[in-house]
Amino acid sequence: MKDLITKKWDDILEYLRTEFGIQKVSFETWLKDLKFKDIENNKILIFTDSEDNISNISFIQKKYGNFIKSAIAEVLDLDEMPDIELVAQVPESLKAPAPEIKRRTGSSSDFILNPDYTFDNFVVSRNNSMVHAAALKVAEAPGEIYNPLYIYGDPGLGKTHLLHAIVHFIEENSPSLKVLYVTSDKFTTEIVESIRQGTVSAADVREKYRNVDILLIDDIQFIIGKNRTQEEFFYTFNYLREARKQIVITSDKPPRDFADLDERFRSRFESGLIVDITTPDYETKMAILKKKIEMREFETGSRIVISDECLSYIADNINTNIRSLEGALNKVIALSNINHKSIDMELVEYALKDMIFPNQKKVITPEFIIDVVAEHYNITPSEILSDKRDSFIAFPRQIAMYLSKRYTLRTGNDISKVFKRDHTTVLHGIKKVENMIKEDPSVENTVDIIIKKLNID
Repeated sequence: MKDLITKKWDDILEYLRTEFGIQKVSFETWLKDLKFKDIENNKILIFTDSEDNISNISFIQKKYGNFIKSAIAEVLDLDEMPDIELVAQVPESLKAPAPEIKRRTGSSSDFILNPDYTFDNFVVSRNNSMVHAAALKVAEAPGEIYNPLYIYGDPGLGKTHLLHAIVHFIEENSPSLKVLYVTSDKFTTEIVESIRQGTVSAADVREKYRNVDILLIDDIQFIIGKNRTQEEFFYTFNYLREARKQIVITSDKPPRDFADLDERFRSRFESGLIVDITTPDYETKMAILKKKIEMREFETGSRIVISDECLSYIADNINTNIRSLEGALNKVIALSNINHKSIDMELVEYALKDMIFPNQKKVITPEFIIDVVAEHYNITPSEILSDKRDSFIAFPRQIAMYLSKRYTLRTGNDISKVFKRDHTTVLHGIKKVENMIKEDPSVENTVDIIIKKLNID
């Protein structure tokens, strides 16, 4: 099998390029440099040693993974789609000390901007027109109006999209300004580590967050209640605001709804502009779906034929957020491509049968917990359930075991079956996380954040 894949790899890439209508620029950027590495645990390992793609490996897997699987299956004449995993292989030239790599002017290198998250790609409607206008004003004149800008709303409604859009706009129009985008999870972890290990001094952390023109913090609710982190952010907030530097914050609810929020924060958050972003109505969801199709057609160079009846079915039945709406559309398109079938109501209903649960109360299951933990650590659920023992997979696996025991009604034996481990291994993992929560503040913080992401009622 290995020899056959090696021999046919160029054919697989060519099939990938021609059969799925991937634009030349996208193929050259993301796919041309992919290489076959090995087969481990019945999973095909594909790697890139392209300097530009190493940090984008998760993006490539998420965006093109199904296409790659389909291309391998077709060229090798397999009966079913194979399991694949994309990995980064750092070239020797990057392992040795090298001259400093030039970063985007003025922007932080701590995050990767989503190229689709721009103001032009944000569908404006009555439920979000004010927040869109406010974010655009801040991007046009940072520090001069609406400072701080506090955006709140449920997950998946476009808050992160707007933060990235602000950065895109500033990079294009005011590239000399220094921008720092950070999640509250990362901010908290850096504070905790500076206190616990001393690997980064408090002064260094302060310098990083205060030496900017625009600071954007996503999901501020995960800082609330963590006294030391909250205090550090308070001083950073005051420093930047007094220096007329722009601060943009997102959260899942307004300041007044945080019972344990210090009054000093409440008054400062409310001194700027607080604006909400709400669940899109039917017309907005239809506009978003059509916009996503338009963007995908532009990117791939191939036409997507889907009737308004099919789009209406998606818009009517996906009532949670924009992220779920996009996920539903992607699932429909992927099923159509894989099976080489046109998109009709039968295909749409089949593709979304696991996503549509009208009036059904959310049930916390080990499978749901695995999905949330995997998303938090930027790995896949299949990696959590795999035999891999790498620490960056084993530890999230143990956290998922711990949360499954704590928040589901499943027995220990049931949980063992879900994780494909013996009962002793699961008990060991649960006990290990329990001890680490007691001893390590950074682990306690991480578990607390994941629990909040589970949104347990």
